[in-house]
Amino acid sequence: MTIKYNRRKYTDNELLDIYKALIKPRLIEEKMLILLRQGRISKWFSGIGQEAVSVGATLALNKDEYILPMHRNLGVFTAREIPLFRLFTQFQGKMSGFTKGRDRSFHFGTNEYNIVGMISHLGPQLGVADGIALSNLLKKNNKATLVFSGDGGASEGDFHEALNTAAVWQLPVIFVIENNGYGLSTPSNEQFRCKNFIDKGIGYGMETELIEGNDILDVYYKISQIAESIRKKPRPVLVECMTFRMRGHEEASGTKYVPQELMDEWQKKDPTTNYEEFLIAEKVLTEAQAEEIKASIKQEINDELERAYAEEPIIASTETELADVYAPYTYNETKPATTNKTEKRLIDAISDGLRQSMEKYDNLVLMGQDIADYGGVFKITDGFVEKFGKDRVRNTPLCESAILGAGLGLAINGDKAMVEMQFADFVSEGITQVCNNLAKIHYRWGQNADVVVRMPTGGGVAAGPFHSQCNEAWFTQTPGLKVVYPAFPYDAKGLLIASFEDPNPVMYFEHKALYRSITEEVPDDYYTLEIGKAKVLKEGEDVTIVTYGMGVHWALEILKNHPEINADLIDLRTLVPLDTETIYNSVKKTNRAIILHEATMFNGIGGEISALITDNCFEYLDAPVKRVASLDTPNPFINQLEENFLPKQRFEEALIDLVNY
Repeated sequence: MTIKYNRRKYTDNELLDIYKALIKPRLIEEKMLILLRQGRISKWFSGIGQEAVSVGATLALNKDEYILPMHRNLGVFTAREIPLFRLFTQFQGKMSGFTKGRDRSFHFGTNEYNIVGMISHLGPQLGVADGIALSNLLKKNNKATLVFSGDGGASEGDFHEALNTAAVWQLPVIFVIENNGYGLSTPSNEQFRCKNFIDKGIGYGMETELIEGNDILDVYYKISQIAESIRKKPRPVLVECMTFRMRGHEEASGTKYVPQELMDEWQKKDPTTNYEEFLIAEKVLTEAQAEEIKASIKQEINDELERAYAEEPIIASTETELADVYAPYTYNETKPATTNKTEKRLIDAISDGLRQSMEKYDNLVLMGQDIADYGGVFKITDGFVEKFGKDRVRNTPLCESAILGAGLGLAINGDKAMVEMQFADFVSEGITQVCNNLAKIHYRWGQNADVVVRMPTGGGVAAGPFHSQCNEAWFTQTPGLKVVYPAFPYDAKGLLIASFEDPNPVMYFEHKALYRSITEEVPDDYYTLEIGKAKVLKEGEDVTIVTYGMGVHWALEILKNHPEINADLIDLRTLVPLDTETIYNSVKKTNRAIILHEATMFNGIGGEISALITDNCFEYLDAPVKRVASLDTPNPFINQLEENFLPKQRFEEALIDLVNY
């Protein structure tokens, strides 16, 4: 034996149970490699040589504690005793799998087994672990969370963001880095300069532990100790498990880039053969018993594979595919309990809706830069700390990706989250979390993302290229997100509250220039407005104006200056889902349509609305559908340039031309 085991006080039965858990993923892997060569599965990411990390860490946690594995952590799924039939149907893309054929291998999660699978971007799941751990911390339920990363994934910015956030918030999460020497083909010495990953823990003020990752007993014991400790005293711990990947990144890539002497050295440290030899030497296991255990597991593997192969292939259903993009939700209108109203600015209405949602949902957590004592840069959460406390109104480090991921983690653990982007422009730092995690998670494995992302947006305030862009079209093109963009205080409050009631992710846009420039009588009580319903602000026969946000106010002003134009003015209020019925009914009446938005012209939502009108109302049109938008440049700083950039003046000219067409 190359590995020197310490059995401590483990009983023979405990040691045997660990053996069975360790050998099972190895035998499955060996079978998968045969199936891959036979063309019966399409791809395989092997964890051969690394099983002790996955199995030991999983056995160390309680079954009701979340684990977030990577694509080489088959041992997590088997040690959590997921039925092999379900795993195999997942690998084969069958309906009994966890993703209904929509995602591959280990790209899935299951709340039944408290596992949250990865996405291909690797690093973002670390932030999700933060959110799950935060939920546990707030519930005071004494639970640990464990998340895996490889040495390659730990080079991503998400690694830094998640560890820093966990350290600042003292979250009970164990970050396990499987240091297997390579990120695909790039060796560790070309990825970081520290001697070990645990050296990075110093920078985060975090405790660390270095573990011989091929020693199943060492992994199990040390992670058990860490988990027990952080249950009692919540805090993050960075664990590095030294191991080695004996196969390619995936089978097609091979291992030619690995020196043979390195392969030989680690082959001697094989975690399964070493542990088996140790048990035989300890007289806990005989060779005959070992073969009997393996035969039994192999039989189970073959039987469950045959069951999985016998299941009929999936028959695609467009109706089902579309229905599963969003979590099921039936809107029920809540009307104000009284007739009491107060004149409110847009900013006041948003703050009011946020406060009343916090009062209704005691599991709603607000996160954002400077939103606590300072009240946010726009003062929307001013006074919230005094009312709700810093546990629920949380200042965050400057790390949009980790915090958006934490919002998803809160949702996975049964809570609600609001994440404030200080400016909508800054969401680019967390685009993967929004567009690949929040948006896709229900379609992928049925998990809802109960997260509202508040997006202060828009120009007209001399804020320049990095604080003014209207980026709503980034998200209208991403299935799984809802996009809300109110123009008035009354709508802002009702739609914000409705966004918190909806279990799906909502991108909620707030125009900065409207925050304090418009007022309206708004009910003082809690009420909702239906997401996906436009509002006809003016009615006429000449033309249909379709717009939202600041465009609504430009259109109202121009119509006031041109009383000769009788227009249907539609305030969309919601961009996804889009109220096409209201648009079509209006165009069929007026026979002309013009679309106005502040976002830049090319690939803006105006092009999509124009195409929809042309497809569905062509025979009613007496003129081409017109679009008016900002110039296809970044939003400039100085007012002379910004006024030229914005479409207000061009809209007036285009509207007159269209009416006179």
